[in-house]
Amino acid sequence: MSVDTGTRHPHARRASLAAFVGTVLEWYDFIIYGIAAAIVFNVLFFPTGAPILGTLGALGTFAVGFLARPLGGIVLGRFGDRHGRRSVLVITLVLMGLSTTAIGLLPTYEQAGIIAPILLVLMRLVQGFGAGAEYAGAVVLSVEHADPRRRGLAGTAAPLGFAVATILGNAVFGLFLLLPREEFLAWGWRVPFLLGAVCLLVGYLVRRGVEEPAEFEQVRGSAPCRAGVLASFRAQPRSFLTVVMARIGESAFAYLLPVFGVAYVATTLGLGSSVALTAMLVASAVQALMLPLCGLAADRYGRKTVYLTGTLLSIAWMAPFFLLTETGAFGAVIAAFVVGVGVVYPMMQSAQATWFAELFDAEFRMSGFAIAREAGTIVGGGLAPLAATALFAWSGQWWLVVVLMVVLLSVTVCGLLLGRETLVNTGRDRDAVDVPATP
Repeated sequence: MSVDTGTRHPHARRASLAAFVGTVLEWYDFIIYGIAAAIVFNVLFFPTGAPILGTLGALGTFAVGFLARPLGGIVLGRFGDRHGRRSVLVITLVLMGLSTTAIGLLPTYEQAGIIAPILLVLMRLVQGFGAGAEYAGAVVLSVEHADPRRRGLAGTAAPLGFAVATILGNAVFGLFLLLPREEFLAWGWRVPFLLGAVCLLVGYLVRRGVEEPAEFEQVRGSAPCRAGVLASFRAQPRSFLTVVMARIGESAFAYLLPVFGVAYVATTLGLGSSVALTAMLVASAVQALMLPLCGLAADRYGRKTVYLTGTLLSIAWMAPFFLLTETGAFGAVIAAFVVGVGVVYPMMQSAQATWFAELFDAEFRMSGFAIAREAGTIVGGGLAPLAATALFAWSGQWWLVVVLMVVLLSVTVCGLLLGRETLVNTGRDRDAVDVPATP
C-alpha cells in the first residue's frame, strides 16, 4: 500500500511534540507509583513486621496494574483504529491523570484498614487500563506522521518522554524525601501524586490540536475497518507473536532496575532511598541523550540489529549490576544504573517503538501494537520485579534474579529472530514502497 508521505511531513514535528510531551506527563504518573511502591507503600499500605514482606505487598499492587493493560490495549486500541489516534490519547491521559491524583488523596492502612490497599489496587487498575494504549498510541501517531526515512528517530519521541518522565518522577520524589521522615510519611509522599492534576491539564492542551495521520485517514476512508480483538492476530500472526516475545525480556529489564533495583539498593543493601533515586536520576538523563542516537542507528542499520544488540548487552550486564551495587560505593551504584538504564536499555527501547508500529498494517496498527505489546508486558514488566523480590526473599542470592532475567531476555532474542526487518532502506517497508531505497 503506497501512501503519499508528502502530506504528513508538515505535521510530523507537531505529532512528535504531542507524543513526547503527553508521554512525559502521563508516564510521570506511572513512574511515581513504581517509586512509591518501592519505598513508601510498603510502610503505609502494607505494614508488616518484616520489611521484605511489606515490599512484596507493595510490588504486588505494582504488578496488578499490568493485568489491566492488555484490556486497555484491546478496548482503546480497537477504538483508536476505528475512530482515531488522537481521541485515544486524550482518553488515556484523563484515565491516568485522574487515578494518579486520587492516589494522593487515599487514606492509609492506619486510617482505613483493609479498605486502603483495596482502593490503591483499584486506582492502579485504572492506571493500567489507560497505560495499555497510551504508549502504542503515542508511537503510532509520531511514526505515521514521519518521513519513512526518519521513522526510527521519530519513534523515539514517546520513549524519550518516558525517560524524561523518569527524571521528573525521581526528582520530585527526591525533593520530598529531603523532608523529615515523619513529615514525608504524613503528607510529603502525596504531593507528587496530586501533581497528576497539573499533568492532566497540560497534556490535554498539547494533544487536543493534533491532526490525525494522513495514512490512517486514507485507510479509514477506503474500506470498512476490520479492527477487532483478534483482527491483528488473524491477519498477521507472525507479527503479533514477534511483538509479544520481543516485549517479554525487554519489559522485564525496563522495570527490574527502576523498581526492584531501587528497592534492593535502598532497603536490602541499606544504602537509603536517596542513593537509589539519585542513581536512577543520572541514568535517566543519560538515557534521554542516548535514545535519539539509537533511533538514528535504527534508521541506518535496522531495527532488529539495534534491538538485538541491546538485548545481548542487557543479558551481559545483569551480573555486573549486582556486583557493583553490593560494593555499597556511591560511584559504583551510579555506574550500575547508568550502564543498564542509560546506555544498554535505550538500544532496545528506541528500536522497539518504530519496529512494533511497522510490523502491523495501518488498518489495525494501534490495536495490534497495543494488545501484543501489553500481553508481553504482563509476563515481563508486571511479574519480573515481584518474581525477583520473591526469589531474593526465598534464597537471599541475587544470582537467581540473574538467571530469571537471562531466561526472559532469551525469549526476546527468539522473538527478534522470528520477526522481519522493516527498515525502509531495505525496500521491505510496505507502507513506504514509493520511497526509493538508499545505499
